[in-house]
Amino acid sequence: MMAFECRHAEEIKDVTPSALGCEECLQTGSWWVHLRLCRTCGHVGCCDSSPNRHATAHFQSTGHPVIEGYDPPEGWGWCYVDEVFIDLGERTTPQRKPIPKFD
Repeated sequence: MMAFECRHAEEIKDVTPSALGCEECLQTGSWWVHLRLCRTCGHVGCCDSSPNRHATAHFQSTGHPVIEGYDPPEGWGWCYVDEVFIDLGERTTPQRKPIPKFD
């Protein structure tokens, strides 16, 4: 029996993360447990264990199917549509580092 594969894996893009944390939580002063990176547009949202579940909300509003575990980059993705994990391997997004503050 063949394992089910993601029909959207070919749509995964190399993206630039939009923020150093969950975009919406940073705007509202909320908190998150883990970060997820949209592999269509680079939106950074919080996971479903976080109070606001912004990564899932982003999928529901945009239809962008694949997110990546992103704090730090964990090498896996999740397809919301096909409900399968994806091994990103070398396609894992490098983590953005905060810009150093100089006094």
